[in-house]
Amino acid sequence: MAIPDFQSIMLPLVQFVSDGKEHSIPEIVDAMAEQFKITKEEKAKLLPSGRQPVFRNRVAWVKAHLSKAGLLESPRRGFTKITPRGLQVLAENPTRIDIRYLRRFSEYLEPGPGRKSESAEVSEESIFVGKTPEEIFETAYQNLKDGLAVEILQQIKNNNDKFFEKLVVELLVKMGYGGTLKDAGEAVGKTGDEGVDGIIKEDRLGLDVIYLQAKKWEGTIGRPEIQKFAGALQGQRARKGVFITTSDFSREAKEYASRIENKIVLIDGIQLVDLMIEHNLGVAPVMRYEIKKIDSDYFSDD
Repeated sequence: MAIPDFQSIMLPLVQFVSDGKEHSIPEIVDAMAEQFKITKEEKAKLLPSGRQPVFRNRVAWVKAHLSKAGLLESPRRGFTKITPRGLQVLAENPTRIDIRYLRRFSEYLEPGPGRKSESAEVSEESIFVGKTPEEIFETAYQNLKDGLAVEILQQIKNNNDKFFEKLVVELLVKMGYGGTLKDAGEAVGKTGDEGVDGIIKEDRLGLDVIYLQAKKWEGTIGRPEIQKFAGALQGQRARKGVFITTSDFSREAKEYASRIENKIVLIDGIQLVDLMIEHNLGVAPVMRYEIKKIDSDYFSDD
């Protein structure tokens, strides 16, 4: 069964805590997962940020909405129990509890101090997409990032090989390799060895070196190109290499690189632009949003 939208979890959650006991959040998550027959894989599925499971996030938002409407309360940190209003709602035997249902309670409609009632609009949007605000935000962010990645890759392909060589050097330095930008710039493109475009320090002290191959290609790079690079490494008695391209690698190329004694890291076009975005190379921040949550330790009695 697919992961249910967070509103579909509302009624089952209220029914689960109807015994009047205090229930921990992990206990509620497990109970809802069993209720909806969520598989281990579905339960472990993460939000786009990779910081929180989707299902746990949805259960947390259910708790937040039900608490705001007065159906649940938190008697102590990390625990939830039903309220008299929650029991009264169950006594009415509703077939579904959702945001529209909760709007009958005045507390649910009240905005925070000094705020306009904008949360209802977000909630209304959530009704149609079946996602929590975090999911909506992170999905939108990922879509923007994917669009940016396509633009970056196209810009790289539109430039010449010299620009690509310079880009590779700057990226590796930003990632902590190559020592200074001057050192790295002098190392790349100077060897003249077949199958090797350059040598770069693995760290600022130069305790080890990494051999580079950078190819601005359109077609898929196959096993023969990786074999050629591996042979060049052996000729230099080198142990480590990085092969960077604007295209991608065939399955055979990846399997070969994973089996040989020399450590060869393959970076395709998608990984390349992801690293550029991560390390702010060729991109500039336009706006920042900081999402905050309650610091439970601050409000603890301990």
